[in-house]
Amino acid sequence: MAATRLANGSVGSPPRLGSHALSWTDDLPVCQLSGVGFSTNQLYREDGFRQEEHEFEDRSFHFRLLDTESFLYGVFDGHDGSRVANFAAQRMPAELLLGQLNNNNTDDEIKEILYQAFIAVEKSFFESIDHIFAEKTTIQLQLPEGISHYEACKQYPDTMKQLDNLEKEISGGTTATVSLIYKNKLFVANVGDTRALLCITDQEGMLRVMQLSVDHSLTNEEECNRMALLGLDMEKLKQHRLIGSSDSTRCLGDYHVKGGYKDIDLLTDASREPVIADPYVHGGIPLDKSSSFLIIMSDGLYQALQDAIQCDRVNVEVARMVAAEFSIQGTLHGVAQAVVDKVVRMHHDAYMTGTPEIKSLCKKRGDITLLVRNFNYPLANAINSPNRTGPYNPLSPPTPARIPSHLPLTPSISIELSDHSSSQSPAGTPTPTKQRSPPRDIMLTTTSTLASTLPDSTLNTSNGGTSTESSTQSSGDTRFPSRFYQCAKLELDEDGKIEPYVDFSDFYKAIAELTEAQRETLNAETNPKSGYETITEESETSLTSGPEN
Repeated sequence: MAATRLANGSVGSPPRLGSHALSWTDDLPVCQLSGVGFSTNQLYREDGFRQEEHEFEDRSFHFRLLDTESFLYGVFDGHDGSRVANFAAQRMPAELLLGQLNNNNTDDEIKEILYQAFIAVEKSFFESIDHIFAEKTTIQLQLPEGISHYEACKQYPDTMKQLDNLEKEISGGTTATVSLIYKNKLFVANVGDTRALLCITDQEGMLRVMQLSVDHSLTNEEECNRMALLGLDMEKLKQHRLIGSSDSTRCLGDYHVKGGYKDIDLLTDASREPVIADPYVHGGIPLDKSSSFLIIMSDGLYQALQDAIQCDRVNVEVARMVAAEFSIQGTLHGVAQAVVDKVVRMHHDAYMTGTPEIKSLCKKRGDITLLVRNFNYPLANAINSPNRTGPYNPLSPPTPARIPSHLPLTPSISIELSDHSSSQSPAGTPTPTKQRSPPRDIMLTTTSTLASTLPDSTLNTSNGGTSTESSTQSSGDTRFPSRFYQCAKLELDEDGKIEPYVDFSDFYKAIAELTEAQRETLNAETNPKSGYETITEESETSLTSGPEN
């Protein structure tokens, strides 16, 4: 079915990109309305030492389409290496941004283009490793027919080592979640268990969470039913918990569970490829002022959090943490990274201090990627230019303003979880410069207060930043308001001196009224004192004279 759809309606694409080549996407403009946080995988030990189990295999992008108000985001969670994730992160934008979209596309047509993009990316990847398959087959034909793997390793170690290296180059796959904002609507397509969450604020000021992706894993009953119809024993698969080397029932790449699935004992009974690349596509969801922010995350984030705190509604907890960081951080990258860092600490603390059951769950964690795209949620401490000509990035961060300790806290925000099949959010356009005041409440299943949230009166809802005074006379050549440099003109007297602006007469009068003893005491207290203790040297006679006989 996938091959037919590709043949009938494949989108055009540039020549194949090698996994080690520089990506053409390096020239695409990055979306400044989004931020990404990362953390590499970790293995824990009782002594607190941590180390990586493998290379960082996640990839992501966040692009703004040239001369349009359209945006493309993607998170890819690779396994058995980063080769496929690298390829998909480079190839996917080519399948979507090089003329495939136009103003006449309907929602169904855009969803079909997203579907075809996933199929085309996988087909292109397998084409890119055709020469490796050919080389592997040529070398295998040089071995004696019927020789066992053990005997081949003993008699032909160099040949087997070469085959092993080629095997690593064709191994691996990746999950993928891609979000497209086009014509003021949101579209999401995914394979595997990376997730996309849309957070909206309803009319009652409640922050609600909708999962827009589907987890293609062995915990998904629909996926289990699909694979059972192919003749697989799902009880054995669930006990094994893995399909090949991954737990995803859909992914990009991973030849061994697709073209080579007959070589895997648990999959050999399948009537056709059990793991597929057909994505789940959802959209288009209109975006308006009720749209708060979008979250795309690899499974390493929510699984680490779920293992650490044993929560059932992990999507709600992630959304709550992101909303809390909006009131603290100054950039969207800071928001995403702060959430990642917090989850990492919680997971490691659970291993170090948790019960034996929790320690067994938290022995290690996978790579983590979190992408946050803001629509209308206020970023309380956003760094803006003082003359409001746009954001700027100082070489060193400015000193934060001191916040009075008596400021009241905002009431908490209520966050509720909705299924991905629930009704879509209202229509509109994602306009970050028209942000609203924070919602009245942030609460979860039960109400909880975000201690760091500022009151509405302290926020400037334009440009998502804090209110700052602007100069009415600011030169285009000056980065700071002219009010910092304009002082009242000073008048000089006949001696060329300025009139004193501090009256010391009371001070001199008080000094004159002091007694002699009081003056001596004052002088002793005000004289500079050494920061070192005085060393008393011994006299020369005491050093030279010895004990009497």
